[in-house]
Parts: sequence; structure tokens; C-alpha cells
Amino acid sequence: MLKIGIAGLGFMGQMHYRCWKAREDAQIVAICDSNRNIVEDCKKTVGNIEGTEAIDFTGINIYSDFGKMLSEEKLDAISLTLPTYLHAKHTIQALESGVNVLCEKPMGLNVSECESMIEAANSSDKLLQIGHCVRFWPEYAKVKDIIAGGEYGKVLAATFQRLSAVPTWSYENWILNEERSGGVILDLHIHDSDFVQYVFGIPKAVFSSGGKDSTGRLGHVATQYLYDNDSVITAEGGWALMPGFGFEMSFNIVQEKATIVYDCTREPAFKVCPAEGSAFTPEVQQGDGYILQIDHFVKVIKGEQVAPVTTLEASRDSVKIVEAEKESISTGGTVSLQ
Repeated sequence: MLKIGIAGLGFMGQMHYRCWKAREDAQIVAICDSNRNIVEDCKKTVGNIEGTEAIDFTGINIYSDFGKMLSEEKLDAISLTLPTYLHAKHTIQALESGVNVLCEKPMGLNVSECESMIEAANSSDKLLQIGHCVRFWPEYAKVKDIIAGGEYGKVLAATFQRLSAVPTWSYENWILNEERSGGVILDLHIHDSDFVQYVFGIPKAVFSSGGKDSTGRLGHVATQYLYDNDSVITAEGGWALMPGFGFEMSFNIVQEKATIVYDCTREPAFKVCPAEGSAFTPEVQQGDGYILQIDHFVKVIKGEQVAPVTTLEASRDSVKIVEAEKESISTGGTVSLQ
């Protein structure tokens, strides 16, 4: 039985709680959060994706001091779901304490922080996995397999979208503080930047445009990822939409012999439209990206042989890509990554 701790019980912490609670081979024994009203606050609905549930604190030790939790509990692993600006410091502290870490994305606020986390992981005998859940999301994982299989020919164009109303649910609004979260481009848009890298590799260069919201904060970004071919690969992310919009994650993949679409707001959400024959929805793995990434994390801890889905270097490179996108927005030009 794996003994699990959760550091940070906001929206993502509650999502991780739900996933760990459902496992028969794991027990949540400790939770650390600086919010002294965490028990009451966990009764409120937060986040942009359904999947959280009521927290049962029975039998769980609650801490406000991360170091104290690490020293007093014999943890096998933690879900580190703290604000982004705390990722590097607390991940390194946990690894040095001999605890496996599943750290939420993005890996860090910048490439330098990511490098320090990689160094700490390499110096320990423990696992560090970054929570790029979209790589595990069943429809996204399936479309990667379809593209790699080549059945429908080369990709002519691919467009990814991640659009949200303003995220006002975080504790003390840390998500909207760009110094703490990295803003829309690092907190939200990186999901698709990372998936683009996963499917197509690191782009040769990026060209990005950004739009500011009514507060003067970057609220929307659109990027073209440039490769040594004529494929048009783009991603758009924004959290400046009005409250009634809700949340959308979607993609449209145009191949020579099929168009593949996914939109979480539609029914059916996922379908393949081949050049010949009727559109159909492929079978996908059961569960969601949060469940499947934790399942992968546990299997690696246990020493099971599993195909790699993400690496620390890839997580660092996704931050590198986003940094290039930010530079492109600032300068108005194309920024090279190679």
C-alpha cells in the first residue's frame, strides 16, 4: 500500500485526491496546505473541468508546514499541486527527503527552475514526473497513435484550442498573478504547446500573437509552430472569455485521407471523418488524463515496464517553447528554437 501525501489542496489537489482515493493500492495519509480554512473551502465548487468530489479528511493528517509533513510522515509519494512558483523548491525538497514526486504542470516558471529540478531528480533514486495530463487524455493519446500509424497519410494542418472564462477560483487568485503562475501562456496554453511537441517534436521556430484583457494582462495567445515541412500547426489558448462561455478543449487534425476532430463541448466529442465511409468514434482508453497519469506514475514506482509518455527533458522543453512564444509576442517576430 503506497502512502500518499498531497501538497496544495486547491482545484488540482482535489482532482488528485479523487484519483488517489479511487485506488486500492494507495492511501492518502497526509495533506499539506497553507490555507487554515481548507476543510470548509474544500466544500466549494472550483475549477474548469468536472471531476472533483467531497474531501473526507478522516484519518488524514493535515499540515501547514511542508517540511514537517515530510519529516513526520513515511510517504512513498506526493502529488505536488502547489502554485507554480513553489514547484521547484518543494519538488527538490521532497526528492531530497526520499519521496517520489508527481508535480503538476508546468514544471517551473522558467527553464532554469526546470534544470534545477532535473538535477535533483538525477541526484536522487526517486521518480519525478510532471503532470502533463493531456498526453494521457484518452482522445489525445488516440489521435497521436493514429497520426503515428500513418493510415490517413501525412498531417496537412492541426489546430488545438484551449479556451476558458477567467480562472477566479484559485486561492488568493494566485493563477491571475503572472509572477506566480506565468499567466495564461504558461498555465493554460502550455497544455497544447506540450502536446504539439509530443506529436510533432520540438518546432524549428514559433510565431505568436497575444491579446490583452481589460486589465492589461495577457489573456489570449495564438501560435504557429514552424517545422521543416509545409504542415500548418497552430494552437490557441485564452482565459479572457466571459463567464457564460465555460471551458473548451478541442482539436482539428487535417490529414490527407481523414479529418479527426475533438471538442469536449460537443456530442460526440471525438470522431474520425475518413475520405471514404462514414464518420466514426474510435474506442479510447477508459478514464481521464488525471487518472491515467497517476496510474502511469504508480507503475513506474513499482518498477513495471511501461512505455514512456513524458520525460523531464520534454517537460523542460515545453517551458522553453512557451518562453519562445512569449518572446515572439513581445518582439512581433519569429523566434528560433534550434
